[in-house]
Amino acid sequence: MKLRPLLAMTGGFLAALAVTTATAKPLSQEDLSVAEVLRDRALESSDAYSIVESLTVEVGPRPAGSEGDRRAVAWAQEKMKALGFDRVYTEQIEVPRWNRGHAHARVVSPFPQPLVVTSLGYSVGTPEQGLTAEIVEFGDVSELIAAPADKVRGKIAFINKRMERTRTGEGYGPAVGGRSRGMRAAAEKEAAALMIRSVGTDSDRFAHTGMMSIDGVENPVPALALSAPDANLLEAMLKRGQPVVVNLDVHNQRLEDGPSFNVIGEITGREKPEEVMIIGAHLDSWDEGTGALDDGAGVAIVMETARMIAELPQRPRRTLRVILYGAEEIGLVGSKQYVEAHQDELDNIIGVSESDFGAGKIWRFDTRLPETKFDIADQMMQLLAPLGIERGNNQSSGGPDSSVFVARGVPAFGLYQDGSDYFDYHHTPNDTLDKVDPEILKQNVAAWVVMSFLASEMEGDLGRVPTDN
Repeated sequence: MKLRPLLAMTGGFLAALAVTTATAKPLSQEDLSVAEVLRDRALESSDAYSIVESLTVEVGPRPAGSEGDRRAVAWAQEKMKALGFDRVYTEQIEVPRWNRGHAHARVVSPFPQPLVVTSLGYSVGTPEQGLTAEIVEFGDVSELIAAPADKVRGKIAFINKRMERTRTGEGYGPAVGGRSRGMRAAAEKEAAALMIRSVGTDSDRFAHTGMMSIDGVENPVPALALSAPDANLLEAMLKRGQPVVVNLDVHNQRLEDGPSFNVIGEITGREKPEEVMIIGAHLDSWDEGTGALDDGAGVAIVMETARMIAELPQRPRRTLRVILYGAEEIGLVGSKQYVEAHQDELDNIIGVSESDFGAGKIWRFDTRLPETKFDIADQMMQLLAPLGIERGNNQSSGGPDSSVFVARGVPAFGLYQDGSDYFDYHHTPNDTLDKVDPEILKQNVAAWVVMSFLASEMEGDLGRVPTDN
């Protein structure tokens, strides 16, 4: 993508770039004027779509520590340099690695037929000859945890928890426990294997993968997700009152731990370069699709946001740092290792935010700020409201990776997308570029460039937020 210098700006906008130090409010009228022009330019001409198109076409799937991950790290560095970042670098992290093999399942009796499944992340395989066992059903993971071991031992535990569709994605939390904790519970009760209804909101016949809790599990068992129609099928079979027996043939490979990287690009602050506003997304993805929604769109949004700010005639007051986190999908590995490595510098991070909820239209602006700093959010809302964005709450984590910073007291902003259909595609082969709307991405960038520029340019700071420690 060629840089587009803002040479055609009107004299009025150039005048608005004059630094104003004497102002009673944290955001001066000059700051707001610059942000308004940035917002309107984003709606007209931002090109985040070409970035996510490049990532999905030229790299594709990029599980942590894989060859695709290595290509993504190289791609991100090259792209940031081309987009005009002042500084681009990587920081190595250590990640567990895993290769997906095949996963086949079929009902043996009483009504023989195939099932559509996928291995959950880092699942072990079956014995070479496969395994055959009876199904025992649980409504959610808590029922499995509470069940007596003799009810589960030697059987395939089937967690049949449906996920509720919501705009906010809040149905994910109640449903995802079966994936994250189910294998551990099944292994502790000596189950033969675990199968779960896919954590998703679609009715398509493909399954949703995702990470499990594997640390410290002494005797892990194969763990699979069923497509929603196949979970319905098993449910209907079980209602007929006969034992349902399933055969599984699964092959996966756990590899030695290895390196991955956080990729970092900066627009260096003109007055306070040591103070930093962090915006981020995660670079890794699962291997079933091309990671366009999770989280290619987020990568594109924050990179394009920084590109637009870099094209201003002068840099913002503080440094704007874009972090593309590694290994988010397997437990926020990149952000956790980043915070640990930089814990002595956290006081210089004024705020964090992350784009990691697909490519839907942004409709809500949440924060995690001290109450004395709400006027900053109020001023930002003057420019966000015309984009169809409403003010939300003050309980934002800023996104999954950003939550690691918030736990250490760093303030956060949250620009929340409409996730009504996000979990139709999440962690499936259907997470592909055709689900991304270029015009909606422009609205995303418009919101992000307002928030990111104003946070980087404002007088004062955002203080610290309470932690759970």
